[in-house]
Amino acid sequence: MLWLFRFFSHWPLAVLHALGAAMGWLVWALSPSYRANFRANAAQAGLPFEAVRPAIAETGRFVGELPKLWMRPRAQSCLGNVSVTGQAHAEQAFVQGRGVIFFGPHCGSFELGPQALAELYGPITAIYRPARKAWLARLERLARDRLNLTVVPASLSGIRLMHKTLKANQAVAMLTDQVPPEGLGIWAPFFGRPAYTMTLAARLALQSGAALLPVSCERLPRGKGYVLKIWPAVSGVQGSDKTDLLQAVTRINQAIEAIVLSQPGQYLWGYARYKTPRKEAA
Repeated sequence: MLWLFRFFSHWPLAVLHALGAAMGWLVWALSPSYRANFRANAAQAGLPFEAVRPAIAETGRFVGELPKLWMRPRAQSCLGNVSVTGQAHAEQAFVQGRGVIFFGPHCGSFELGPQALAELYGPITAIYRPARKAWLARLERLARDRLNLTVVPASLSGIRLMHKTLKANQAVAMLTDQVPPEGLGIWAPFFGRPAYTMTLAARLALQSGAALLPVSCERLPRGKGYVLKIWPAVSGVQGSDKTDLLQAVTRINQAIEAIVLSQPGQYLWGYARYKTPRKEAA
């Protein structure tokens, strides 16, 4: 499969996006469960179908652009077609000297976001959950591990490295809107409904005092590039008991909601966000 990604990586981004859009609509047509989750999640967020309809094609565009993002030569910058806003928020956060936690949702080009942040504020350590398919897991690690960007699996050793990174006043990055395995999250409101939400970002912030900075990476139409936006830091995150943890996770979810509502046509609405977490062996 690696050769296939390399083959498509030489295609123009606009062509890959066009193919991806067609693929997105094909999945929509063939999967009733996907359509049901998509519509239900959008309705829960209070959005009409017309507002989220573009996300059908955008989800496919995300898949279509992966060869370009993953196979980019390590020495080649990704910032050539990325405009950046909100850098003052990051600069202010690093001045505090306690590290920065960049986080965001599965919205827009969330694969490009960490690569761009690593060039701007690296070194950055990003945590991820490896794919279950062995070939895809190998490809993910090969493609994501780049200069100034270290990717670590969601494990105890990975979390220890993130603590070490923050102590050095460096940055970590993660996606906080996915359902973690049982025991690694708490139920917190997300668009007015309890959703099992990971606690890692909140715990890191509470233990280290690191700044929590929401990040979005919006895809521009017709392959014209991307807009990386660094949002204002999440406020009011402090303390150590369970009430403080719930408050911190809730504030993180609220920041995710704001990003999603700012670009509803690029969120992965088909994801089963409100599902019961799976059990996983220690």
